[in-house]
Amino acid sequence: MKRGKKYLNAIKGLDREATYSLDQALQKVKELAFAKFDETINVALNLTIKKGTTVRDTVVLANQFGKEKKILVFAKGEKADEAKNAGATYVGSNDLIDKIKDGWLDFDIAVATPDMMKDVGKLGPVLGRRGLMPNPKTQTVTFDIAGALAELKKGRVEFRADKTGVVQLAIGKVSMEVDKVKENAELIIKEVAKKKPSDVKADFIKSISFSSTMGPGFKINVKDILS
Repeated sequence: MKRGKKYLNAIKGLDREATYSLDQALQKVKELAFAKFDETINVALNLTIKKGTTVRDTVVLANQFGKEKKILVFAKGEKADEAKNAGATYVGSNDLIDKIKDGWLDFDIAVATPDMMKDVGKLGPVLGRRGLMPNPKTQTVTFDIAGALAELKKGRVEFRADKTGVVQLAIGKVSMEVDKVKENAELIIKEVAKKKPSDVKADFIKSISFSSTMGPGFKINVKDILS
C-alpha cells in the first residue's frame, strides 16, 4: 500500500515490531496522529478461533465519544410510545420498513421488539450488509426498549470477530485523555477475553494493537494486560 509523506514521517525511526504497555501505546497513538481532524482511536485484537466459530457480544464503554447515535426502533402500540419516551430518534413499524425498502438509511442503530422481526427480517439484504439488522445476540431485539436505549445512549457497542479472527473497534478520540481511552480499551479486551471458546487450547488473544484513523499501529504485551 502506498503511504503519504505524513504517515512516512510519523513512522520514521519506529521499531514496528516493538511492544509497549497499554499506556505507552495509547500515548504513542496520540503523539503520532497527524490528521487535521480529530482522529478515532481503534483497537484490533487478533484471536485464535476455529472456522465457523463466532465471537460476538456487546459492551457498555465507560467513556462516550463522537456524535450521538441516531437510533431507530421498530415497534407498535405501547412499545412505540416507550421508545419515543426513551429518546429514540425514529419510531415506527411498517412505515419505516417501507421507507428503508425505498433506500432510506439515515440511522446508526436499529432496535426491534420480537413481534416485529417477522417483517423486519425482510430487510435482511439491506440491513444485514450494513450491520444494522437487529439481533438478540446484541440485545437489539427486545421488549425492554427503554433499557436497551438507555444502554445504547450510555455507549453500548457491539464487537464481532471477522472471518480472519480479528475484532476491530473504535474506543475513543485522539482529543480524549489517555486515561479515558484506556478505560474503554481495558473493558473491550476483558470482555473479548471472556468469550474464549472451550475448544481453544492456545492463547485466545494472540495480539493487540492500537492505531488512529490515519496513523501507525502499536502492539502491546497481551500477557501484561490479562495477567
